[in-house]
Amino acid sequence: MTLCCLGQRGGKVMSPSCNLRFESYRFYDDSKSAVSMPPAYPPTPEVHISGNTGKDQDHSRTIITAVSLTVVSIMLFCFGFYYWKRKKSNSYKAILKKNFGAEGATLESLQFNLATIEAATDKFSLENRIGKGGFGEVYMGILPDGSKIAVKRLSEKSSQGLLEFKNEVLLIAKLQHRNLVALLGFCLKDQEKILVYEYVPNKSLDYFLFGSQKSRVLNWPERHKIIGGIARGVLYLHECSRVKIIHRDLKPSNILLDDEMNPKISDFGMARIVGINETRGNTNRIVGTLGYMSPEYIKFGLFSEKSDIYSFGVIVLEIISGKNISSQCESHESQYAGGLLSDAWKHWRDDNLIAILDSNLTEAGSHSEIIKCIHIGLLCVQGNPGVRPSMNKVVQYLSNDSIQLPIPQEPAFFIHSQMEPAESSRSMEAQLANHNQYSINEMSENIISPR
Repeated sequence: MTLCCLGQRGGKVMSPSCNLRFESYRFYDDSKSAVSMPPAYPPTPEVHISGNTGKDQDHSRTIITAVSLTVVSIMLFCFGFYYWKRKKSNSYKAILKKNFGAEGATLESLQFNLATIEAATDKFSLENRIGKGGFGEVYMGILPDGSKIAVKRLSEKSSQGLLEFKNEVLLIAKLQHRNLVALLGFCLKDQEKILVYEYVPNKSLDYFLFGSQKSRVLNWPERHKIIGGIARGVLYLHECSRVKIIHRDLKPSNILLDDEMNPKISDFGMARIVGINETRGNTNRIVGTLGYMSPEYIKFGLFSEKSDIYSFGVIVLEIISGKNISSQCESHESQYAGGLLSDAWKHWRDDNLIAILDSNLTEAGSHSEIIKCIHIGLLCVQGNPGVRPSMNKVVQYLSNDSIQLPIPQEPAFFIHSQMEPAESSRSMEAQLANHNQYSINEMSENIISPR
């Protein structure tokens, strides 16, 4: 009534639950029934404003002004926030386009704010550090929603530079498998290069196999489970993912273990995408870890799926023996020294498999599985890449006891007659192309296949 009829001598307000009317004359007739119509309005009288009307008007104007200012302020704030978000988004897009090219547009949802990562890791505190290597440091973090993350912070002096950082982001963003570590996001700001992964609580495989502070010893069912999980993860990379990927740096330190001891392959900085129909590639830049790199890759820069197969075979023999091939390679002058492979082959040939096993393996009922895994490991580390089994075959060997496995030849680092450096890489390319070509056994007269 105040807003519409202030200063009026009459007025009427109607709403769904209330009707109100006032006049300077009687507009109802109580002598008649309630349904009778009120008399017609008389001519509109002159309006007389009382003495209090000015104060009421000033009060109304104050209310209207305050409401208007509030509305305008809210609108300006919303506009400013929208403009800031849009400018920030354009800035992120510019960074993505500069560093990742056309594919950067697909990575916008994976970007983490540096302040969020610092808050999650308590500004990279030592208490939250869970790993350290040549690439930098790894921290455990907790996001505002309570979920745990692993933060890989690359140091400025890291051997894993910007190229590897970009490669890992572009690759792993396209992958999804239970035996591959999941990339949640990344941060690329100023000098900071940060990768954010799912948190895997049980550290890496090398911690359990070779760590000086082993929390506990892996039993055979766990080791067999880890071997099978790694095989399925590599099979996904080679044949089942959206793109065909060769990892090129498979080793125990890049195999993470979750709370149920399921393996997850990590560190795709060295990985390469190849065409679906391609079988090999070559490079002038040899990267990887000594002991896990195949001979054709070390000598000629040729890599293929069989390069990963070779690395997998080394890992299998390490899991069974509990011995680290890297430490053995460092103790020899030759880059081809491979004590683990030589020992495994000799004990296989002499039917003395008990000498290969980790002394902590005591499960009597797993003898046949252990023999099969040693057999598979030796098949994977053969010198001729053409005769190494595919990962699809390896998975079949592991899951089917009725398949007859072929007899392995000498491991690559056990053969004395290595190819001379002056030889052309074409001979090795020919071996890669011909999967039916077998090398000649120059070392032994008999090969004994254990039952």
